[in-house]
Amino acid sequence: MDPHHWPLYGLRLHTPRLELRLPDIPCADELATVAAGGMHDPAEMPFSVPWSDAAPKERGRATFQHVLSTIAEWRPENWTLSFAVLHEGTAIGRQDLSATDFAVTREATTGSWLGTAHQGQGFGTEMRAAVAHLAFAGLGAHSVTSAAFMENGRSLGVSRRLGYRPDGLQTVAVRGEARTLQRLRLDRAAWEERRTVPVEVRGLEACREMFGAAAPERP
Repeated sequence: MDPHHWPLYGLRLHTPRLELRLPDIPCADELATVAAGGMHDPAEMPFSVPWSDAAPKERGRATFQHVLSTIAEWRPENWTLSFAVLHEGTAIGRQDLSATDFAVTREATTGSWLGTAHQGQGFGTEMRAAVAHLAFAGLGAHSVTSAAFMENGRSLGVSRRLGYRPDGLQTVAVRGEARTLQRLRLDRAAWEERRTVPVEVRGLEACREMFGAAAPERP
């Protein structure tokens, strides 16, 4: 694919085991198949918006549409970068990095999921570390936020390993019930202190202006 008019297609993040990239149509279709196969026990709901309650076919289609919508709705002052996460060239999940008025706030938010077959192998930590590196080292963020339900031990564990700190609680309605979200915040100092995953970023300069971000200051 020639990324001349949408250079984000040329952006790549590499960790020791993973590649993160904006999916083209074939990759988005592969990612939709992973989503259709499931990412959690149906008796549980790790998402504040229960989109994964849909039947497999609809769940896959929603994943495909989400990727296309992030491109159609992208603006430098309000964007979501929805990466496909690939292991050995195969899509295994999705990792988002999003922000509103990033040029002013210097704050971004993450969200992610992994197909059931790919969980419990440390991929969640690597993919979150990759976008944290993009945010801080690539875009000059001051902080990155996340959130997880109190009973979602895996997601909270990833946050602890990467240096996130509690940032308050929020009550939301999910499936007609009140659930408690733990908000989390990673600042630059904590990120620097807890960096353990090597991350390589390629293709950022061609699309930097799309994030509303100038090059970060060098120490």
